[in-house]
Amino acid sequence: MSSLAISLVVFACVFGGALFGVLLRASLPKELLSPESRDVVKLAMGTIATMTAIVLGLLVASAKGYYDTQGRELTEMSAKVVLLDRILAHYGPEASDARSLLRDLVAGMLDRLWNNSSASALDQRGAGDVFFDKIQDLAPKNDAQKSLQGRALGVAMDVAQTRLLMFEQASSTISIPLLLVVVFSLSITFASFSLHASPNPTVIVTLILCALSVAGTLFLILEMYSPFHGLIQVSSDPLRNALAQLGR
Repeated sequence: MSSLAISLVVFACVFGGALFGVLLRASLPKELLSPESRDVVKLAMGTIATMTAIVLGLLVASAKGYYDTQGRELTEMSAKVVLLDRILAHYGPEASDARSLLRDLVAGMLDRLWNNSSASALDQRGAGDVFFDKIQDLAPKNDAQKSLQGRALGVAMDVAQTRLLMFEQASSTISIPLLLVVVFSLSITFASFSLHASPNPTVIVTLILCALSVAGTLFLILEMYSPFHGLIQVSSDPLRNALAQLGR
């Protein structure tokens, strides 16, 4: 289910809660809407609003942390890719095949992350093994080349580990129980708003705008869980800049 579809469902639930409050107000006897009763409802809704704010804050913190982690890992991997290419360049012409394959791997990674190409992901698994084997198959002729081969293997392992970690983290999603709690609490809160005010154009428009604001906030949270697709994307510039420097 897309972020937009979930946000529309959230809007329907929250504004539906407000409409339920309007119907409930019309059906309740006046003695049940006494000032004392309204004060109790306001206190209860204040407690629910506080708890909802806490849960919503957890959702925002979780989504922002995931988004920042993906961006940081991408930048770190891009830097290591350039470093790996320079190490292979210093090794000598014998590493030219490995450098060419590294460039192909980075180009495929760009396609995998931002175009969500499953075929590219399958190809990269085999190409990654071939790339690692090419570095291992290098035959150092002196101590300098032996040292460079060891460093290249270490950096290649780090790049592969980060790449796999990013792909595994791509399956992370928003916590459904937390989302349900937030939507349910907001629906009850909006129902209480309608319960205390007679319906008129000003009240209805205000409730619609508030429901849209809530749905928009949750939409942005959901979008941060898809950092390589959708409205809020991690910049591909670090990896593209790294690709531009490979082979020089």
